[in-house]
Amino acid sequence: MRPMPLYKEQGIVLRSAKLGEADKIVTVMTQGAGKVRAVAKGIRKTTSRFGARLEPFTHVSLMIYRGRGSLDTVSQAEIISPFMGLRRDLDLFAAGETMLEAVDKVAEEHERNVRLFLLLLSGVRVLDTRPADPVAVAESFLLKLLSLSGFHPSLTACAACGRPQPRLFASGQGGAVCSDCAEPDAGIVSADALGVLASLASADLVAAGEATVDPLVRREARGLLFGFAEYHLERRIRSLPMLVRSAAT
Repeated sequence: MRPMPLYKEQGIVLRSAKLGEADKIVTVMTQGAGKVRAVAKGIRKTTSRFGARLEPFTHVSLMIYRGRGSLDTVSQAEIISPFMGLRRDLDLFAAGETMLEAVDKVAEEHERNVRLFLLLLSGVRVLDTRPADPVAVAESFLLKLLSLSGFHPSLTACAACGRPQPRLFASGQGGAVCSDCAEPDAGIVSADALGVLASLASADLVAAGEATVDPLVRREARGLLFGFAEYHLERRIRSLPMLVRSAAT
């Protein structure tokens, strides 16, 4: 029997799930190998050598055996940065969980995507600084993730014809649209809400977390963004309701 190849990667743990009585399956967004799903054997035992090294948000260095099927096996794990504060603060957790879930939904297994990994690493690092508005950081992150995935919403011109100052919005048409191009399900949108989204899309994540915006405009912009994200990613993002509750507190 040929030995399974061993490889080294760094990554951020996206999630984990119990397997049997003592093991876990961990999902990690790595820098060089894309999304990796791997078994961490014995991790739930009190004597496990992994300890808390494979908790969500943790930036880790891994030694992994490549499996024959869809699951690899973690051989060694060392913490690069624990980002423990994100698990102890509800607002930071809500923002961070949205980032992890969105990356998990768009990343492909064993398909290298360095830009997506670096975006996620930047996101959790910014949250770790405890920004004034972690929800805005998550929203800016979502817009950047959509752009990386080829789904950047049109915000300053009609998505169909390019006419400036559109006043309607339709996720299925790619964002803001003018009245001549709008399909029946397009809804009215304010210029202020489109402006907020455009600012979040262009701002770096640090600046996004420090901006001050009228709450009603933010609420409108947030609804547009979340609907657009779920439409184009073709998946429910289960953490978004928690993020909305966090924004309301």
